Amino acid sequence: MAKQVLQPGPDHPITVEPTKARVVVKAGGRVVADSRNALTLQESTYPAVQYIPLADVDASVLERTDHGTYCPYKGEASYYSLKAGDVQGENAVWTYEQPYDAVAPIKDHVAFYPNVVDSIDLVED
Repeated sequence: MAKQVLQPGPDHPITVEPTKARVVVKAGGRVVADSRNALTLQESTYPAVQYIPLADVDASVLERTDHGTYCPYKGEASYYSLKAGDVQGENAVWTYEQPYDAVAPIKDHVAFYPNVVDSIDLVED
């Protein structure tokens, strides 16, 4: 059965824009991501999500999992577990490796569940 594919619109808007500040993610008492090239994805009435280039994330804290989910607006999501100090978050980081066209800029970016990490800070330089 084919998965439903939906387009953002007035009833479910999605925007992807460059984040106007540096994004620093801390977990287990250390910096696990630091980027001046993050993207802010705002989907409908949900809280904005920071998508950070994978190149700006400490790869040593990520462990690929077999978990996956599907969003009809963004596509198939793949997951990583986060292991940093006392933070052991299973499937705490997600990515859209082949995102749908409406959110194409988030390719090669990851997002962190804010309830798993210590903080996701927007820092003005």
